[in-house]
Amino acid sequence: MKLALLLALAGTAMTPLIAQAPSAPAAAEAANASQQLAALFAASDEAELKRNPIGALYRGDLRYADRLGNPYSKEHQGEERTAAVNELAELNKIDRAALSAEERISYDVFKWQRTTDLKGLQPDMLALTAVRPINHFYGIHTSFPEMSNGEGVAPFKTVKDYDNGLSRIDDFVVAVDTIIARMREGMASGVVQPQLVAQNIVGQLDQMLGESVEGSAFYRPLTKFPADVPAADQERLKTAYRTAISSKLRPALQRLRDFTANEYLPAARPSVGLLDMKGGPALYRYLVEVNTTTDMTPEQIHKIGVDEVKRLHAEMEKVKAQVGFKGTLKDFFEHIRTDPKFKPQSREWLQQEYVAIGKRLDGTLPNLFSTLPKAPLEIRPTPALTEKGAARGSYNPGTPDGSRPGVFYYNAYDLPSRTTPSMETLYLHEGAPGHHFQISLAQENEALPNFQRFGGNTAYVEGWGLYAETLGRELGVYTDPYQYFGYLDSQLFRAIRLVVDTGIHSKGWTRDQTIQYILDNSSRGRSNATAETERYIAIPGQALAYKVGQLKISELRAKAEKALGKRFDVREFHAQVLMSGALPLAVLETKIDTWIAAKKKAG
Repeated sequence: MKLALLLALAGTAMTPLIAQAPSAPAAAEAANASQQLAALFAASDEAELKRNPIGALYRGDLRYADRLGNPYSKEHQGEERTAAVNELAELNKIDRAALSAEERISYDVFKWQRTTDLKGLQPDMLALTAVRPINHFYGIHTSFPEMSNGEGVAPFKTVKDYDNGLSRIDDFVVAVDTIIARMREGMASGVVQPQLVAQNIVGQLDQMLGESVEGSAFYRPLTKFPADVPAADQERLKTAYRTAISSKLRPALQRLRDFTANEYLPAARPSVGLLDMKGGPALYRYLVEVNTTTDMTPEQIHKIGVDEVKRLHAEMEKVKAQVGFKGTLKDFFEHIRTDPKFKPQSREWLQQEYVAIGKRLDGTLPNLFSTLPKAPLEIRPTPALTEKGAARGSYNPGTPDGSRPGVFYYNAYDLPSRTTPSMETLYLHEGAPGHHFQISLAQENEALPNFQRFGGNTAYVEGWGLYAETLGRELGVYTDPYQYFGYLDSQLFRAIRLVVDTGIHSKGWTRDQTIQYILDNSSRGRSNATAETERYIAIPGQALAYKVGQLKISELRAKAEKALGKRFDVREFHAQVLMSGALPLAVLETKIDTWIAAKKKAG
């Protein structure tokens, strides 16, 4: 089965191997190039895991589980820059033309990734990013509690696992103090976060510090020991964790909280966009490139967004007419926002409904996909610490061996502001066949080098998630016109992101202006519109990836359908898109074009 898959992925490159055997020197050259490439990938991956032990934890690799590392330090960033320079030099020594079709894809992905990494690791770029090390979406101050609560990526199954957790607390303290030092550098250079972001960070830290030692996320694994952890070790570990939390971890969080509230917040900028930050316009152009994997300008992306909003509004008008609603589209948005019939009944009800959606889709997914993930998918509410500012849903990958499942998180914060018409489309995006399929299938494909199995880029990953939403009718959902409207609203919201992210960071839009644009042009409630706006402020450019990626995947499918006609097989197309891991969009397009040409040639 694996050999058949590799042959299918190889496309036209396999034809000359069958038709005419290569000469001995050519075969030796190809073997040498393949060996060099494999050796480079293996060495790069192993060095990456040593430098970034959290990445190893996410894979289920516990060799470095007693460490967190310190990605915020200048030393770490220097090591990353040196690694990127050296690995690109080694890559350039390899004859790309001597590689197989799949190896050339890997070569191109690796080159794009390390080149992009290197741009971000240059001193001028680090002066804009490293001194703003955390926000209320990303940072070790929130990821470490989630990692440490017994339900995250760090396992708590053995005595060694618990001892590793204690060791990680020491690294966490070092990282927190490094974060404070880097933020001080930013204050000195005038490169700081918006006040709004700083305020949200303080709110998160206040919430953590408001918990008791034994009521904190860090102590939770101590309340449910596995049966095979000896009683003596249980008592030792409880004492050690109480001491570490009270004497190390909480004081570090308190230092970060007091510094952010008392020193950093007064120095933070009142504006929300990068346009008004020192060096911000150059940084935003880089973030656009990184997140979309394209060379499009903010202005081009803004226009695409405006056009997509207009197109999707026209589709929504059709649904409004179908259900017999009298009034404007804006009135219809307000109707969906406020009518009690569109409100979730409870957190428990949301859980049950998402489980039911998943069960319905389990029966139809084989119609569109030839390979299904082995990894299980669980459905959970978003953790309380992050739910206020979090998106409607998110996905946390499992491990390749299935020992940790993939998790679809649904947000139940401020339940009265939530609406139900988006539930099917959200499950398709975050669960199956969205992120769970894309990430799990890559991880489970041992034929790929590890950087493709476990790495990725946002345009592909989120583009696939949004493309997965477009498959709803083919998969037998969206039969309720309101759920189909929810799908259109989801697509619309990603188009709105193109407008507002570029609006905030390249056109000077304010927070309130952005929230109002979202309310005027979609059915989102104020709570969600506010959280989303503050997300775009905190992580510029990331929100552009969804629609840009989805439009490219949909464009490539339409191209393949037109070129191949009756020979087009959607299951084969999806395998071509998914089974090489997350590709930069230009690399994906080249792969699909090659596949189309091979299919046409084969007749």
